[in-house]
Amino acid sequence: MSHKMEQRGSAENFTQMGTLGIEEEFFVVDERGRPTSGTDELVYETDPPEILEGRLDHELFKFVIETQTPLIEDPSDAREQLLAVRSALSEHAERHGYNIAAAGLHPTAKWRELEHAEKPRYKAQLDRIQYPQHRNTTAGLHIHVGVDDADKAVYVANEVRWHTAVMLALSANSPFWNGFDTGLQSARAKIFENLPNTGVPTAFDSYDEFDDFERTMLETDSIDDRGGLWFDVRPHSAHGTVEVRAPDAQADPDRVLAFVEYTHALVEEYAERFDDGESGSDHRRELLDENKWRATRYGQETELIDRSMSDSVDLGELVDREASRLGIDGIRELYDAESGAQRQRRIKQESGIDALCDALLL
Repeated sequence: MSHKMEQRGSAENFTQMGTLGIEEEFFVVDERGRPTSGTDELVYETDPPEILEGRLDHELFKFVIETQTPLIEDPSDAREQLLAVRSALSEHAERHGYNIAAAGLHPTAKWRELEHAEKPRYKAQLDRIQYPQHRNTTAGLHIHVGVDDADKAVYVANEVRWHTAVMLALSANSPFWNGFDTGLQSARAKIFENLPNTGVPTAFDSYDEFDDFERTMLETDSIDDRGGLWFDVRPHSAHGTVEVRAPDAQADPDRVLAFVEYTHALVEEYAERFDDGESGSDHRRELLDENKWRATRYGQETELIDRSMSDSVDLGELVDREASRLGIDGIRELYDAESGAQRQRRIKQESGIDALCDALLL
């Protein structure tokens, strides 16, 4: 059981409020912008630039690579750190004959034709999960915000659950999968949701309750380590953060930073409410799932059930309410712009698949 205990986090890790960490998943592509198995060379066989040391990994497929920013103590440094990591990754890839692209799914990636990573952790996942994991060519954006108390982090994560549908709708950037148009705005969300322990989680009453759940999942061999809880938002018991995992990956760093701004503002706001003794909302998971489906299917054109869980409201109205309440602008700019899914469909229709592959490059 000691091995299992090593795979868990601790309430003691929640020590810093408001720090940031940004994890991005990207696609390694060839000179034609097509997915290629380059992560062994980029992750294992060569030394990455210094800023990426210990912060570069691959995902399940050998064409999906992940970066992490260093810990960002001051949110005003987020842009500089994000751009530094992306620049280092692009230079590292180009030095070895590759390019980097970003979207929730790569429109030309065909999972049967692409290689899986050989890391034991992924082999174990493939063996356990089978078909849903074998085809998991997804790429997401994960945002960590530090929280200085474990119970507070659980409260914040509970409250942020409603907001994940807003983030998914605004980020929807994966209309094509396995070479065809899915009719969805974020096919990534639906494909990833086929894995166990995904989607919108049930609310937890306390950190102890969340910790019991995490321990039970490990002790019953339901997951190999705490990282196997792939929910759209979760307290991260190792990093001491609330982690939001709802958005599709994005090529445009300004789009990423809009989600960083929104997530940080939400975590800070709900942390203050916790400190003020406010009771949390008790949203049913089924209604939150309905919102997620609407975001997946309709993206920016969607209506969502509002925070009172009583009315369907146009996404633009919800974005206005959120931006005004939190004093932020980025999500308004996202809503006013062409969505990622709309842009992909337009480019493919107007200029063809080669142009679309070029448009997804960093």
